Amino acid sequence: MDTDRVFKALASPARRKLLDALRALNGQTLGGLCSTLAMTRQAVTQHLGRLEDASLVVTTRRGREKFHFLNPVPIHEIFERWVRKYERQQLDVLREIKQRAEEHHRGKD
Repeated sequence: MDTDRVFKALASPARRKLLDALRALNGQTLGGLCSTLAMTRQAVTQHLGRLEDASLVVTTRRGREKFHFLNPVPIHEIFERWVRKYERQQLDVLREIKQRAEEHHRGKD
């Protein structure tokens, strides 16, 4: 996996919106993606190209149509390398703090 390509692809808010759209409804065509986002067809095509280069999106053809699918593996690999070892203990503490703050806030209402 080319981590630099993944991070560069994820750096763009427009590309993250495309990934969110695919996460919500995987297997969309270019036309389907364009209809849900405020981007030109050309912009969506360029962003999808960067996402494909980073292996974040994979495609299949069915007849004349090309379907785009989210590939979560590169994101998972980044998670495993950069987040997992810190995750459990710190996130448990943060979750407990959040729950206590929410309970305290509800008690004041």
